[in-house]
Amino acid sequence: MIHEVDEALRLLLTETGLPERGVEIVFDAPTRDFAARRNAPTVSAFLYALREDADRRQSGTVAEHDADGMAVAHHGAPRWFELAYLVTVWTNRAQDEHRLLAEVLQCLTAVDALPARLLTGGLARLGLTVPLDIAGRDTGLPSVSDVWSALGGELRPSIDLRVLAPLPGARTPAGPPVTEGLVARVSDTVHTAPGDAPGRRLRYDGAADPGPDGFAAPRELPLPPGRRRRGTAPR
Repeated sequence: MIHEVDEALRLLLTETGLPERGVEIVFDAPTRDFAARRNAPTVSAFLYALREDADRRQSGTVAEHDADGMAVAHHGAPRWFELAYLVTVWTNRAQDEHRLLAEVLQCLTAVDALPARLLTGGLARLGLTVPLDIAGRDTGLPSVSDVWSALGGELRPSIDLRVLAPLPGARTPAGPPVTEGLVARVSDTVHTAPGDAPGRRLRYDGAADPGPDGFAAPRELPLPPGRRRRGTAPR
């Protein structure tokens, strides 16, 4: 699921035309070594934390359908995880960085969720919305300043991007669809137990011919003691 979110983010940023202008899109940690190695304008989306959204945990299964709407598999209920990305830009001048960061910000705020056309793999099969958020909500994840301290780099303008993505449950293939009704085939062959004469039928002691109505013929049931039928004189 994580690599599928990475790919969707890369495609989303690519649609703005950044690669055609020589801007690289990477997912490396913005450390001092990274800053020293870069030799082209770069956008980095570094995944620095993830946590499960326990409030969304559910039980049961989710059906997977093909293009004709036929169920082809069943998944355990997905579990939702919040992925936190530190999005930074790197150029040779601060003015260029601010301009590039503004373009990235415009791209990420233009949508509330990753477009379905950009989803691949399990995310595409589930068909669920994958929301984006850059509000920087406090959900127990490390703060941006703590992340910069851990990386050993200098604090710089960045976007704290959160993606809420489902992790698919175990997949169980569905059986073939039912395309016809129940078909019953009968035969006049009588099956006998070993040692019985051919054609011998099993009978119950004292059983009588059920008559033309078969075993569904109405029968008069005995009444409990002390009860009488309606319209009859008491005994």
